[in-house]
Amino acid sequence: MCNYGYIRVSTREQNEDRQVIAITEAGVEPNHIYIDKQSGKDFNRQQYKRLYRKIHEGDTLFVKSIDRLGRNYDEILEQWRMLTKEKGINIVVLDMPLLDTRNNKDLTGTLIADIVLQLLSYVAQTEREFIRQRQAEGIAAAKLRGVIFGRRPKAIPPEFPSIYERWSAHEISAREAGRTLGVAHKTFIKWARAATLI
Repeated sequence: MCNYGYIRVSTREQNEDRQVIAITEAGVEPNHIYIDKQSGKDFNRQQYKRLYRKIHEGDTLFVKSIDRLGRNYDEILEQWRMLTKEKGINIVVLDMPLLDTRNNKDLTGTLIADIVLQLLSYVAQTEREFIRQRQAEGIAAAKLRGVIFGRRPKAIPPEFPSIYERWSAHEISAREAGRTLGVAHKTFIKWARAATLI
């Protein structure tokens, strides 16, 4: 029987140290900790899949909080069921002692754990939806202020008209034209299409 830890942060910029410390302090060896750096919208995560294949009946999985497992209500409940019922492992949510399947295996304990799990899973998904809504509102507000998102379009160089004429006359290919202008041939074609609309 082994102890495993699962850690998730939403982006590569976020730091997982707080979760690592909590899980190692709970008794999990560093080489038994699996870390994903991506959204919790679903369980299509490389390290989680590796952990799922590795973990066996009688093992215990530690997570810092339920939203680190995921942020999709239905999928959290489904994964919890698969891990505890099908695989026969224990799960310990460090921030919520009621979600420790090693304890309270009687009917009342199981009922309380199920209610808490459903409530926390709901909160995790709701928070994800709030985050997305705040992001959308922030982007909309920034656009109203004139903020431009994405890569700025490359400026068309002054020698473009002469190269465009040679390309139009089939003297050179789009790839040659792009190379001469120092851009990808797709960029040259985009400029050429725009030129034909002027």
